[in-house]
Amino acid sequence: MSVTAPRRQGPRLSVARQQSAVVRALRFEGDDNELVRAILAGRTDAATVFYDRHVDAVQRLVFRLLGPDTEIEDVVHDVFLRALEAMPRLRDPAALKGWLFGVTIRVVRTRIQRRIRRRWLRIMDPHEVPDVATTSDDGFGEAMRDVHAILDLLPAEERIALVLHRVEGLSLEQAAAACETSLATLRRRLARAERKFFSRAEKKPALAPWLGGHQP
Repeated sequence: MSVTAPRRQGPRLSVARQQSAVVRALRFEGDDNELVRAILAGRTDAATVFYDRHVDAVQRLVFRLLGPDTEIEDVVHDVFLRALEAMPRLRDPAALKGWLFGVTIRVVRTRIQRRIRRRWLRIMDPHEVPDVATTSDDGFGEAMRDVHAILDLLPAEERIALVLHRVEGLSLEQAAAACETSLATLRRRLARAERKFFSRAEKKPALAPWLGGHQP
């Protein structure tokens, strides 16, 4: 009897392995709460879904914070690497997207501060500044260049507050949480950013059609 027992279990073990392989091959499906649990459990397919699900939002935010930049892809890559490393410290898996925006902001803030330090070290020749491709003749390309030029003059914290609230449409509370700061501090940064941005934008002819009704 003891000799026949392993023979009975052999096929069952084989079937179990096949079923397990099929489960691992299936693409993860679930909400962000389940996605975080799957990533923490070591499912590589969940990490892939995490990237696919949120990369467009992260890339859009990075572009709006940094402007036209040859390093955008590197920044996005760095954001997801840091997010996966920090995932075990995420307290509320259901708030994954907002938390990921916070990671994005920290990475971008470092990049902006590094960019500012480089400016102190050298004077950039105008020909070194990359041009922005335009897709039409309606002045939109020039307007975007002016917007990013103005944003480049703002301190990192003010620039981030302005983009999160005015461009991304986050509420003040959401923007403050993403910046890991108080609502009062976020309000002050935003007020300073708006005052500086619109005072400079008024002097840009290409921005005139876009300013109506949007000033503070």
